[in-house]
Amino acid sequence: MRPLYPPSPERSAELRRRFAEEVRSERPDLTTLCLLVGAEGDGALDEAGMDAAQVELDRLAGLLPYRPGGPRAWARALRELLGERYGFRGCAADYQRLESSLLHAVLARRRGLPILLSVVWMEVARRAGAPVYGVALPGHFVVGFGAAEERGHAREHAREHEQVLADPFDGGRVLTGADAELLVVGATGAPLHPSMLVPAAPLEVVARILNNIRAWAAVRPERSDVALWAVELSLLLPSHSARLRYERAQLLVQRGDFLLGAAELDAYADVVAPVDEPAAERVRGQARSARAMLN
Repeated sequence: MRPLYPPSPERSAELRRRFAEEVRSERPDLTTLCLLVGAEGDGALDEAGMDAAQVELDRLAGLLPYRPGGPRAWARALRELLGERYGFRGCAADYQRLESSLLHAVLARRRGLPILLSVVWMEVARRAGAPVYGVALPGHFVVGFGAAEERGHAREHAREHEQVLADPFDGGRVLTGADAELLVVGATGAPLHPSMLVPAAPLEVVARILNNIRAWAAVRPERSDVALWAVELSLLLPSHSARLRYERAQLLVQRGDFLLGAAELDAYADVVAPVDEPAAERVRGQARSARAMLN
């Protein structure tokens, strides 16, 4: 795939404005948010390219059979179309590529991380009328069809409330209970708990995608630009960790913006001080060191 380059500052500002508006809407649209993330990571993705990605999802949805049956039939239909006919799946090498976290690139390459492939599955299935949602298992994102697990409520009439899980990273393979258990045990060492099977909300999906991008950039110091925009988009989410402000401040200093980075460090120290004054003083020391770099 061609090299990725960032959008212009003007384009980036517009993308972030739209991202902030969408995440605060009553029903945030997952495809739109993923494409806005993609445009922040790939300056070549313009409005026509974003529209083309939406059209491709519509086209794939139109190829699914009309109401094939229950959850298992939907899972099988998606596997046959996306996994077998079009070859959407993942491999270990996909974890080394930024494109694997950008929806438009995943649609073009038919390769990606589990969560982005799951977004393709969900958005194609949703357009076709399937009862579908994402399931954020620890360490591995999958797709659920049918009735979701409910926190604190016992199930009755299990057949009527069947939940079927599929793994888009493995071409849409339908998972047995033992398969799901192995995925969780392999990632955490702990057994699968029903609370892990609840649907992931769109903003939870986007937050996890941005976390993946930050993790990709964290081991590539030369890509602090990617780390910075991923952090700044994360800060636009209605719910986020205050520590992201500290991470942003560190990145600004790393990239040579010492004054702004120092100001951000001081602001974070003010947040931390009421609960951990020694930690706040350490952060203030980092701010002083950042300012000293200007001398």
